[in-house]
Amino acid sequence: MKSILRILLPALCVLTAVSCIKNDLPYPVEEIRILSIAGNGFTVGANDIDPVTRTVTLHLAEATDIAAVEITSAEITEGGSSSEPLTGVFDLRAPKRVILSRYQDYEWTIAAEQPIERYFTVAGQVGTAEIAPADRTATVWLPEGSDLRAVTVTSLKLGPAEVTTMTPSIGELTDFTSVRYVYLRYHGRQERWSLYVRETAVKVQWKHLDLWATIAWLGAEAQEGTTVGFRYRPSGAAEWTEVPADRIEISGGAFTTKLTGLRPETAYDFVACSNEDRSPVETRSTEATAVLPGAGFEEWSTAKEIVYPYAEGAAPYWGSGNPGASIANATLTEGVPDPRPGSAGKLAARLTSKFANIFGIGKFAAGNLFLGTYVRNDGTHGIVRFGRPFVLRPTALRGWMKFNRGTVDRVGTTQPPGVKIQTGDPDCGMIYIALGDWDPAQYGGDAESPVEIRTRTIEQTAFDPHGEAVIAYGELPLTESVAEWTQFTIPLDYRATNRIPTHLVIVCSASRYGDYFTGSSQSVLWIDDFELLWE
Repeated sequence: MKSILRILLPALCVLTAVSCIKNDLPYPVEEIRILSIAGNGFTVGANDIDPVTRTVTLHLAEATDIAAVEITSAEITEGGSSSEPLTGVFDLRAPKRVILSRYQDYEWTIAAEQPIERYFTVAGQVGTAEIAPADRTATVWLPEGSDLRAVTVTSLKLGPAEVTTMTPSIGELTDFTSVRYVYLRYHGRQERWSLYVRETAVKVQWKHLDLWATIAWLGAEAQEGTTVGFRYRPSGAAEWTEVPADRIEISGGAFTTKLTGLRPETAYDFVACSNEDRSPVETRSTEATAVLPGAGFEEWSTAKEIVYPYAEGAAPYWGSGNPGASIANATLTEGVPDPRPGSAGKLAARLTSKFANIFGIGKFAAGNLFLGTYVRNDGTHGIVRFGRPFVLRPTALRGWMKFNRGTVDRVGTTQPPGVKIQTGDPDCGMIYIALGDWDPAQYGGDAESPVEIRTRTIEQTAFDPHGEAVIAYGELPLTESVAEWTQFTIPLDYRATNRIPTHLVIVCSASRYGDYFTGSSQSVLWIDDFELLWE
C-alpha cells in the first residue's frame, strides 16, 4: 500500500501543477473583413469596400426602396463570423453596423447612397433652379414684371423615377403668387415639397470662372430663350474675341464653355452676354506651367550599395523600393543606357520585379519608381510616402515606355479588394498619376509627401484613386508586352474644375500588385522622358 502511495502522490502533484499552468499564449491577430456584397437594386464595386474605414457603400438605383434593401449574398474572410445576418432585407436609411469576429472584433458599417435626379423648370426662367432636398424646397426665378399667376411649369421631378406619384399634377401648377405645395408618394411614404417662383432683376450673371494654365472653364446664367454667349480678351486689349456659338453648351437658363489656347501667367477679361445685356467684366489670370523634375531619368547615385534615382547630394524628388530590397542585396530600379529613340539623354529607368531571399524568408518586390520617398524598412516590409508639393493643373502625363509582361509566380497572403490573383495568371504593370489635396494628418505622411503606404498593413493604407482628396486621376494598366519604345499619354480625369491641388503623385510599377507581394519575377518596365501636358 505504501509503495502505491509513493507512486500516486507524485503523479497527483504533477497533475495539480499542470492544471494550474496559465495559458498566456496570445491569440493570433487576423482581421476579418467584408469581401463582397451583392443583391437586388444596387451595385457595389471593388472600391466601395473600404478596409480602412471598414465601410461598404451600396449604390442604390432610384427605384430601390432604401427602407427595404435586399442583400442576397455576402462574403467575409474565411473563418470569421458576424454578429447578425448579412443577408436579408434591411432598412438602410441609417447605416447598418455589424461586428465581425474571430480572435478579435471588428465593427463594419454598411451604408447606402441613393442619388436622385431632381429638377424644376418653368418657361422663361432665369438661371437654374435651387433645390434643397433636406428642406424639401425648390425655387426658380423669372424676370421682374413676370405674371406669377400664369406660370408654365415645363418639368418637375423631385422623387425617384418610375415609382413616384405627385399631387397636384404639373398642369395644375400655374398660380405662384405664393408658395405651392406638392405631395410625393413612393414606397408607401409621403413627402410634402414647397415650390417657389420668384422675380429677379438679374439679366445675366456669372456662376463660375476657373482658369488653369491654358484653359478657362466659364459658366453663367441668363433668361431661358435669350441669345447667350461669352467674350474674352487679354486684359486691357481693345478687341474682344467672341466664343463661337457651337462651343457653348446651354441647359435651360445656364450656359457654359471651355476655352483653350490661352497663354500661361496672363491676365484676361471675361464678359457673359444675354441678348444686349452684359455681365460685369471679370479679370482673372491663368496659372503657370511647370517642368517635371528628374523626368528624363538621367541622374542616379549609389550610397552604401543602394541605387537612388537622383544625383549625389541632390534633393530627392523621385523614390524607389531599392532601400528595402537592399536587405537582400537586390536592386529593383536603376538607370540603364537604353534611352528611347530621339531622346536628348543617355539613360532610361529600368524597373525589375524580383523575388528576394531575406534572411531565409522569401519576399516578392515589384520594380517601382514614384514621386516621394522610401521612409524605412519595417522588418521585411516597407514604408513609403507618395507625393510632392504641386499646386498647378496639367491635363495629362506623356512619356515613353516598354514592358515585358511575366506570368505571376508569387502571390502574397492578402489580395487587393475585389481582385483574385493566382499563380500562372498574367502579371500587369501600371503607371498612374493623381492630383489631390491630401491632409498628412489623415493620410499618415508629412507636408512634403502626405500619403503613407505601409505594406505590413496594405489593406488599410493602399493608395485609393477614388478617395475624397483626389482631384484628378489617370492610369495606364500595362496588360500586354511592348517590345519597342512606345509613347503614351495618360489624360487626367478631373472631378472638379475649381479645386486646386496641393500635391502630385506619379507611380510606376512593373507589377501592379507588388505592394501585396504579388506579381512576376519576369516583369520588367522601362520608362523615359516623362512630361506634363497643359492643353
